[in-house]
Amino acid sequence: MARDAAVDVARRLQDAGHIAYFAGGCVRDELLGLEPTDYDVATDATPERIRGLFHRTSEVGAAFGVMLVRENHQTIEVATFREEGAYSDRRRPDDVRFSTPEHDARRRDYTVNALFLDPVAADEAVGQSTIHGHVIDLVGGLDDLRAKRIRAVGDPNDRLAEDHLRALRAVRLAAKLGFEIEAGTARAIREHASELVGVSRERIGEEVRRMMGHASRAKAVAMMQSLGLDAPVLGEPAGDHPLATLGALAPGASPSAALGAWAIDRSGAVGAAEAVGAWRVRLMLSNEESRALRDALDSLAALRADWGAMPVAARKRLLATPGCDDARAMLRAIDAVACDAIDRDANTLASDGVGIAPAPVLTGDELVGAGFKPGRGFKGLLDLVYDAQLEGRVASLDEAMALATREAGRFGVGR
Repeated sequence: MARDAAVDVARRLQDAGHIAYFAGGCVRDELLGLEPTDYDVATDATPERIRGLFHRTSEVGAAFGVMLVRENHQTIEVATFREEGAYSDRRRPDDVRFSTPEHDARRRDYTVNALFLDPVAADEAVGQSTIHGHVIDLVGGLDDLRAKRIRAVGDPNDRLAEDHLRALRAVRLAAKLGFEIEAGTARAIREHASELVGVSRERIGEEVRRMMGHASRAKAVAMMQSLGLDAPVLGEPAGDHPLATLGALAPGASPSAALGAWAIDRSGAVGAAEAVGAWRVRLMLSNEESRALRDALDSLAALRADWGAMPVAARKRLLATPGCDDARAMLRAIDAVACDAIDRDANTLASDGVGIAPAPVLTGDELVGAGFKPGRGFKGLLDLVYDAQLEGRVASLDEAMALATREAGRFGVGR
Protein backbone atom coordinates (compact mmCIF):
# COMPACT_ATOMS: atom_id res chain seq x y z
CA MET A 1 0.00 0.00 0.00
CA ALA A 2 2.85 2.41 0.77
CA ARG A 3 4.39 1.84 -2.65
CA ASP A 4 1.07 2.30 -4.41
CA ALA A 5 0.53 5.57 -2.57
CA ALA A 6 4.04 6.77 -3.46
CA VAL A 7 3.47 5.86 -7.13
CA ASP A 8 0.24 7.88 -7.08
CA VAL A 9 2.12 10.87 -5.64
CA ALA A 10 4.84 10.62 -8.29
CA ARG A 11 2.28 10.21 -11.07
CA ARG A 12 0.32 13.29 -10.01
CA LEU A 13 3.51 15.35 -9.92
CA GLN A 14 4.53 14.08 -13.36
CA ASP A 15 1.06 14.71 -14.79
CA ALA A 16 1.43 18.29 -13.59
CA GLY A 17 4.65 18.64 -15.60
CA HIS A 18 7.20 17.91 -12.90
CA ILE A 19 10.03 15.40 -12.50
CA ALA A 20 9.23 12.97 -9.68
CA TYR A 21 11.30 9.95 -8.66
CA PHE A 22 11.58 7.53 -5.78
CA ALA A 23 14.78 8.38 -3.93
CA GLY A 24 17.20 7.00 -1.37
CA GLY A 25 16.84 3.82 0.64
CA CYS A 26 13.63 2.61 -0.95
CA VAL A 27 15.35 2.45 -4.36
CA ARG A 28 18.37 0.68 -2.89
CA ASP A 29 16.19 -1.88 -1.13
CA GLU A 30 14.00 -2.60 -4.15
CA LEU A 31 17.11 -3.18 -6.27
CA LEU A 32 18.36 -5.62 -3.63
CA GLY A 33 15.03 -7.45 -3.55
CA LEU A 34 14.23 -6.17 -0.05
CA GLU A 35 10.98 -4.69 1.22
CA PRO A 36 11.44 -0.95 1.85
CA THR A 37 10.26 0.34 5.20
CA ASP A 38 9.01 3.54 3.59
CA TYR A 39 9.05 5.43 0.29
CA ASP A 40 10.43 8.91 -0.36
CA VAL A 41 9.72 10.97 -3.47
CA ALA A 42 12.14 13.57 -4.87
CA THR A 43 10.84 16.19 -7.29
CA ASP A 44 11.59 19.52 -8.93
CA ALA A 45 8.26 20.85 -7.61
CA THR A 46 8.70 23.43 -4.84
CA PRO A 47 6.98 23.06 -1.45
CA GLU A 48 4.45 25.71 -2.45
CA ARG A 49 3.65 23.79 -5.62
CA ILE A 50 3.33 20.52 -3.67
CA ARG A 51 0.81 22.18 -1.33
CA GLY A 52 -1.18 23.25 -4.36
CA LEU A 53 -1.27 19.78 -5.91
CA PHE A 54 -2.24 17.74 -2.86
CA HIS A 55 -5.11 18.22 -0.46
CA ARG A 56 -3.42 16.91 2.69
CA THR A 57 0.12 18.11 3.29
CA SER A 58 2.24 19.16 6.25
CA GLU A 59 5.65 20.68 6.59
CA VAL A 60 8.56 18.90 8.27
CA GLY A 61 11.20 21.12 6.74
CA ALA A 62 9.86 23.43 4.08
CA ALA A 63 13.06 25.49 4.22
CA PHE A 64 14.86 22.30 3.16
CA GLY A 65 12.15 21.45 0.63
CA VAL A 66 10.65 18.58 2.63
CA MET A 67 6.90 18.02 2.84
CA LEU A 68 4.67 15.19 4.00
CA VAL A 69 1.83 14.20 1.68
CA ARG A 70 -1.04 12.07 2.93
CA GLU A 71 -2.27 9.84 0.12
CA ASN A 72 -4.44 6.70 0.26
CA HIS A 73 -4.05 6.48 4.06
CA GLN A 74 -0.25 6.57 3.71
CA THR A 75 2.20 9.35 4.54
CA ILE A 76 4.83 9.95 1.86
CA GLU A 77 7.81 12.26 2.30
CA VAL A 78 8.21 14.50 -0.75
CA ALA A 79 11.39 16.56 -1.07
CA THR A 80 12.41 19.11 -3.66
CA PHE A 81 15.71 18.40 -5.44
CA ARG A 82 18.33 20.53 -3.75
CA GLU A 83 21.99 21.39 -3.39
CA GLU A 84 23.42 22.43 -0.07
CA GLY A 85 25.85 24.95 1.34
CA ALA A 86 28.44 24.41 4.07
CA TYR A 87 27.62 22.46 7.24
CA SER A 88 28.85 24.83 9.97
CA ASP A 89 27.20 22.79 12.74
CA ARG A 90 28.26 19.48 11.13
CA ARG A 91 24.64 18.39 11.01
CA ARG A 92 22.55 20.66 8.76
CA PRO A 93 23.49 22.78 5.76
CA ASP A 94 23.70 26.52 6.34
CA ASP A 95 21.67 27.14 3.20
CA VAL A 96 19.72 25.15 0.64
CA ARG A 97 19.05 25.91 -3.00
CA PHE A 98 16.42 24.05 -4.99
CA SER A 99 18.17 22.38 -7.87
CA THR A 100 18.32 19.38 -10.20
CA PRO A 101 18.45 15.60 -9.82
CA GLU A 102 22.18 15.71 -10.61
CA HIS A 103 22.95 18.15 -7.78
CA ASP A 104 20.61 16.32 -5.43
CA ALA A 105 22.36 13.01 -6.01
CA ARG A 106 25.78 14.55 -5.43
CA ARG A 107 24.84 16.00 -2.03
CA ARG A 108 23.82 12.56 -0.64
CA ASP A 109 26.04 10.44 1.63
CA TYR A 110 26.67 7.10 -0.12
CA THR A 111 26.21 6.09 -3.73
CA VAL A 112 23.80 3.26 -2.91
CA ASN A 113 21.56 5.88 -1.26
CA ALA A 114 21.80 8.30 -4.19
CA LEU A 115 19.88 6.29 -6.79
CA PHE A 116 16.57 7.44 -8.24
CA LEU A 117 13.72 5.40 -9.69
CA ASP A 118 10.97 6.64 -11.97
CA PRO A 119 8.12 4.40 -10.75
CA VAL A 120 5.73 5.55 -13.49
CA ALA A 121 8.02 4.38 -16.32
CA ALA A 122 7.84 0.90 -17.83
CA ASP A 123 9.47 -1.99 -16.00
CA GLU A 124 13.08 -2.67 -16.88
CA ALA A 125 15.64 -5.41 -16.26
CA VAL A 126 18.47 -4.61 -13.84
CA GLY A 127 20.88 -7.51 -13.61
CA GLN A 128 18.87 -10.65 -12.95
CA SER A 129 15.84 -8.75 -11.67
CA THR A 130 12.94 -6.88 -13.18
CA ILE A 131 12.36 -3.49 -11.58
CA HIS A 132 9.02 -1.73 -11.59
CA GLY A 133 10.21 1.52 -13.15
CA HIS A 134 13.32 3.10 -14.61
CA VAL A 135 16.53 3.49 -12.56
CA ILE A 136 18.45 6.77 -12.76
CA ASP A 137 22.05 6.36 -11.59
CA LEU A 138 24.06 9.58 -11.57
CA VAL A 139 26.85 8.56 -9.15
CA GLY A 140 27.78 4.94 -9.90
CA GLY A 141 25.48 3.48 -7.28
CA LEU A 142 24.46 0.47 -9.39
CA ASP A 143 28.06 -0.69 -9.72
CA ASP A 144 28.51 -0.36 -5.96
CA LEU A 145 25.34 -2.32 -5.32
CA ARG A 146 26.58 -5.11 -7.57
CA ALA A 147 29.96 -5.06 -5.84
CA LYS A 148 28.30 -4.98 -2.38
CA ARG A 149 30.21 -1.84 -1.54
CA ILE A 150 29.47 1.27 0.52
CA ARG A 151 31.23 4.22 -1.11
CA ALA A 152 30.87 7.91 -0.36
CA VAL A 153 29.48 10.20 -3.03
CA GLY A 154 32.45 12.28 -4.17
CA ASP A 155 35.24 12.96 -1.68
CA PRO A 156 34.57 10.98 1.53
CA ASN A 157 36.40 13.62 3.59
CA ASP A 158 33.90 16.21 2.40
CA ARG A 159 30.92 13.99 3.13
CA LEU A 160 32.17 13.29 6.66
CA ALA A 161 33.00 16.93 7.31
CA GLU A 162 29.37 17.76 6.57
CA ASP A 163 28.10 15.27 9.16
CA HIS A 164 30.38 12.88 11.03
CA LEU A 165 27.42 10.70 11.99
CA ARG A 166 27.73 9.40 8.43
CA ALA A 167 30.62 7.24 9.68
CA LEU A 168 28.24 5.24 11.87
CA ARG A 169 25.65 5.12 9.10
CA ALA A 170 28.21 3.55 6.79
CA VAL A 171 28.93 0.90 9.41
CA ARG A 172 25.27 0.16 10.09
CA LEU A 173 24.39 -0.01 6.42
CA ALA A 174 27.36 -2.20 5.50
CA ALA A 175 26.64 -4.60 8.35
CA LYS A 176 22.91 -4.77 7.64
CA LEU A 177 23.35 -5.42 3.92
CA GLY A 178 26.42 -7.65 4.22
CA PHE A 179 28.50 -5.11 2.27
CA GLU A 180 32.06 -3.87 2.72
CA ILE A 181 33.07 -0.24 3.07
CA GLU A 182 35.14 0.94 0.09
CA ALA A 183 38.82 1.45 0.97
CA GLY A 184 38.93 5.22 0.46
CA THR A 185 35.74 5.72 2.42
CA ALA A 186 36.99 3.45 5.22
CA ARG A 187 40.30 5.32 5.34
CA ALA A 188 38.49 8.67 5.70
CA ILE A 189 36.26 7.28 8.47
CA ARG A 190 39.30 5.98 10.35
CA GLU A 191 41.21 9.24 9.96
CA HIS A 192 38.28 11.33 11.16
CA ALA A 193 36.98 8.91 13.83
CA SER A 194 37.84 11.22 16.72
CA GLU A 195 35.65 13.95 15.24
CA LEU A 196 32.58 11.86 16.00
CA VAL A 197 32.76 13.30 19.53
CA GLY A 198 31.34 16.52 18.09
CA VAL A 199 28.08 14.77 17.14
CA SER A 200 25.20 14.92 19.64
CA ARG A 201 24.95 11.92 21.96
CA GLU A 202 21.27 11.53 21.05
CA ARG A 203 22.09 10.95 17.39
CA ILE A 204 24.93 8.56 18.20
CA GLY A 205 22.72 6.63 20.59
CA GLU A 206 20.01 6.28 17.96
CA GLU A 207 22.47 4.82 15.45
CA VAL A 208 23.74 2.35 18.05
CA ARG A 209 20.17 1.34 18.94
CA ARG A 210 19.48 0.58 15.30
CA MET A 211 22.65 -1.52 15.09
CA MET A 212 21.79 -3.42 18.27
CA GLY A 213 18.28 -4.11 17.00
CA HIS A 214 19.50 -5.95 13.90
CA ALA A 215 20.92 -9.46 13.59
CA SER A 216 24.08 -8.00 12.00
CA ARG A 217 25.00 -6.29 15.29
CA ALA A 218 28.26 -8.20 15.82
CA LYS A 219 29.52 -7.32 12.35
CA ALA A 220 28.62 -3.68 12.96
CA VAL A 221 30.56 -3.59 16.22
CA ALA A 222 33.53 -5.34 14.63
CA MET A 223 33.55 -2.66 11.91
CA MET A 224 33.32 0.09 14.53
CA GLN A 225 36.33 -1.37 16.29
CA SER A 226 38.37 -1.74 13.12
CA LEU A 227 37.62 1.88 12.17
CA GLY A 228 38.34 3.27 15.65
CA LEU A 229 34.76 4.39 16.19
CA ASP A 230 34.15 2.48 19.42
CA ALA A 231 36.23 4.95 21.43
CA PRO A 232 34.27 8.13 20.55
CA VAL A 233 30.97 6.23 20.70
CA LEU A 234 31.49 4.83 24.21
CA GLY A 235 34.05 7.22 25.65
CA GLU A 236 36.36 4.28 26.33
CA PRO A 237 39.75 3.29 24.94
CA ALA A 238 39.52 1.74 21.49
CA GLY A 239 40.17 -1.96 21.34
CA ASP A 240 40.01 -5.05 19.18
CA HIS A 241 37.79 -6.98 21.58
CA PRO A 242 36.67 -10.50 20.63
CA LEU A 243 32.90 -10.47 20.27
CA ALA A 244 32.17 -14.01 21.44
CA THR A 245 29.01 -13.12 23.39
CA LEU A 246 27.57 -10.61 20.96
CA GLY A 247 28.40 -12.83 18.01
CA ALA A 248 26.67 -15.86 19.54
CA LEU A 249 23.52 -13.95 20.47
CA ALA A 250 20.36 -15.20 18.75
CA PRO A 251 19.29 -13.00 15.79
CA GLY A 252 16.02 -12.07 17.47
CA ALA A 253 17.58 -10.97 20.77
CA SER A 254 16.46 -7.61 22.11
CA PRO A 255 18.58 -4.44 21.95
CA SER A 256 18.97 -4.67 25.74
CA ALA A 257 20.43 -8.15 25.50
CA ALA A 258 22.67 -6.99 22.66
CA LEU A 259 23.99 -4.03 24.65
CA GLY A 260 24.59 -6.32 27.62
CA ALA A 261 26.44 -8.84 25.48
CA TRP A 262 28.58 -6.08 23.98
CA ALA A 263 29.39 -4.75 27.45
CA ILE A 264 30.40 -8.25 28.59
CA ASP A 265 32.69 -8.67 25.59
CA ARG A 266 34.37 -5.36 26.37
CA SER A 267 34.57 -5.49 30.16
CA GLY A 268 33.62 -8.94 31.45
CA ALA A 269 30.50 -9.67 33.50
CA VAL A 270 31.47 -7.53 36.50
CA GLY A 271 32.76 -4.66 34.41
CA ALA A 272 29.64 -4.76 32.23
CA ALA A 273 27.41 -4.06 35.22
CA GLU A 274 29.64 -1.15 36.21
CA ALA A 275 29.52 0.26 32.66
CA VAL A 276 25.75 0.78 32.63
CA GLY A 277 25.93 4.25 34.18
CA ALA A 278 28.55 5.48 31.73
CA TRP A 279 26.80 3.96 28.71
CA ARG A 280 23.55 5.55 29.78
CA VAL A 281 25.16 8.94 29.36
CA ARG A 282 27.22 8.15 26.26
CA LEU A 283 24.31 6.57 24.36
CA MET A 284 21.58 8.73 25.92
CA LEU A 285 19.66 5.67 27.08
CA SER A 286 16.24 6.38 28.49
CA ASN A 287 15.40 5.42 32.07
CA GLU A 288 13.53 2.43 30.70
CA GLU A 289 16.43 1.34 28.49
CA SER A 290 19.06 1.67 31.20
CA ARG A 291 16.83 -0.15 33.68
CA ALA A 292 16.29 -2.97 31.18
CA LEU A 293 20.05 -3.26 30.63
CA ARG A 294 20.78 -3.28 34.36
CA ASP A 295 18.01 -5.80 35.06
CA ALA A 296 19.35 -8.08 32.35
CA LEU A 297 22.90 -8.01 33.70
CA ASP A 298 21.74 -8.47 37.32
CA SER A 299 19.55 -11.43 36.32
CA LEU A 300 22.41 -12.94 34.35
CA ALA A 301 24.66 -12.74 37.40
CA ALA A 302 22.01 -14.48 39.50
CA LEU A 303 21.46 -17.22 36.91
CA ARG A 304 25.16 -17.97 36.69
CA ALA A 305 25.95 -17.79 40.39
CA ASP A 306 22.97 -19.04 42.38
CA TRP A 307 20.49 -20.96 40.24
CA GLY A 308 21.39 -24.44 41.50
CA ALA A 309 21.13 -23.38 45.15
CA MET A 310 17.91 -21.39 44.88
CA PRO A 311 14.67 -22.70 46.43
CA VAL A 312 11.72 -23.09 44.10
CA ALA A 313 10.15 -19.74 45.01
CA ALA A 314 13.37 -17.84 44.38
CA ARG A 315 13.77 -19.52 41.00
CA LYS A 316 10.26 -18.58 40.00
CA ARG A 317 10.73 -15.00 41.17
CA LEU A 318 13.93 -14.72 39.11
CA LEU A 319 12.26 -16.17 36.02
CA ALA A 320 9.49 -13.59 36.38
CA THR A 321 11.80 -10.56 36.65
CA PRO A 322 11.74 -8.15 33.67
CA GLY A 323 15.37 -8.80 32.78
CA CYS A 324 15.37 -12.57 32.89
CA ASP A 325 14.47 -13.20 29.24
CA ASP A 326 17.37 -10.99 28.15
CA ALA A 327 19.61 -12.67 30.71
CA ARG A 328 18.75 -16.11 29.37
CA ALA A 329 19.49 -14.91 25.83
CA MET A 330 22.93 -13.73 26.97
CA LEU A 331 23.53 -16.92 28.97
CA ARG A 332 22.75 -19.02 25.90
CA ALA A 333 25.43 -17.08 24.02
CA ILE A 334 27.91 -17.61 26.87
CA ASP A 335 27.10 -21.19 27.97
CA ALA A 336 24.46 -23.01 25.98
CA VAL A 337 24.70 -26.15 28.14
CA ALA A 338 23.95 -24.23 31.33
CA CYS A 339 21.13 -22.39 29.58
CA ASP A 340 19.61 -25.67 28.38
CA ALA A 341 19.56 -26.94 31.98
CA ILE A 342 17.86 -23.75 33.21
CA ASP A 343 15.36 -23.90 30.34
CA ARG A 344 14.43 -27.48 31.26
CA ASP A 345 14.01 -26.49 34.90
CA ALA A 346 11.95 -23.45 33.91
CA ASN A 347 9.62 -25.62 31.82
CA THR A 348 9.15 -27.97 34.77
CA LEU A 349 8.37 -25.08 37.11
CA ALA A 350 5.92 -23.57 34.62
CA SER A 351 3.96 -26.82 34.40
CA ASP A 352 3.85 -27.72 38.11
CA GLY A 353 0.20 -26.69 38.51
CA VAL A 354 1.10 -23.38 40.17
CA GLY A 355 3.00 -21.58 37.42
CA ILE A 356 5.84 -19.07 37.38
CA ALA A 357 3.99 -15.91 38.39
CA PRO A 358 0.39 -16.62 39.50
CA ALA A 359 -1.72 -13.85 40.97
CA PRO A 360 -1.26 -13.74 44.77
CA VAL A 361 -4.05 -15.46 46.68
CA LEU A 362 -3.46 -13.04 49.55
CA THR A 363 -3.15 -9.27 49.14
CA GLY A 364 -2.50 -6.40 51.51
CA ASP A 365 -6.11 -5.28 51.25
CA GLU A 366 -7.24 -8.69 52.43
CA LEU A 367 -4.86 -8.54 55.39
CA VAL A 368 -6.24 -5.14 56.35
CA GLY A 369 -9.76 -6.46 55.93
CA ALA A 370 -8.91 -9.24 58.38
CA GLY A 371 -7.93 -6.64 60.97
CA PHE A 372 -4.14 -6.50 60.57
CA LYS A 373 -2.59 -3.05 60.88
CA PRO A 374 -0.48 -1.89 57.94
CA GLY A 375 3.20 -1.39 58.78
CA ARG A 376 6.77 -1.95 57.81
CA GLY A 377 6.49 -5.72 58.07
CA PHE A 378 3.55 -6.03 55.68
CA LYS A 379 5.69 -6.61 52.61
CA GLY A 380 7.83 -9.28 54.26
CA LEU A 381 4.77 -11.13 55.47
CA LEU A 382 3.11 -11.00 52.06
CA ASP A 383 6.35 -12.17 50.41
CA LEU A 384 6.52 -15.15 52.78
CA VAL A 385 2.96 -16.14 51.95
CA TYR A 386 3.54 -15.68 48.22
CA ASP A 387 6.68 -17.86 48.37
CA ALA A 388 4.59 -20.57 50.00
CA GLN A 389 2.07 -20.20 47.19
CA LEU A 390 4.80 -20.46 44.54
CA GLU A 391 6.03 -23.67 46.18
CA GLY A 392 2.55 -25.19 46.34
CA ARG A 393 2.27 -25.07 50.15
CA VAL A 394 -0.59 -22.56 49.98
CA ALA A 395 -3.37 -22.82 47.43
CA SER A 396 -6.38 -20.99 48.85
CA LEU A 397 -7.14 -17.73 50.61
CA ASP A 398 -7.98 -19.59 53.82
CA GLU A 399 -4.62 -21.37 53.78
CA ALA A 400 -2.81 -18.15 53.01
CA MET A 401 -4.58 -16.24 55.80
CA ALA A 402 -3.84 -19.02 58.27
CA LEU A 403 -0.13 -18.90 57.40
CA ALA A 404 -0.09 -15.11 57.65
CA THR A 405 -1.78 -15.25 61.06
CA ARG A 406 0.80 -17.74 62.36
CA GLU A 407 3.79 -15.76 61.04
CA ALA A 408 2.57 -12.18 61.61
CA GLY A 409 4.46 -11.81 64.88
CA ARG A 410 7.79 -12.50 63.19
CA PHE A 411 7.29 -9.41 61.05
CA GLY A 412 5.85 -7.16 63.75
CA VAL A 413 2.41 -7.16 62.16
CA GLY A 414 -0.40 -7.01 64.67
CA ARG A 415 -4.10 -6.41 64.90
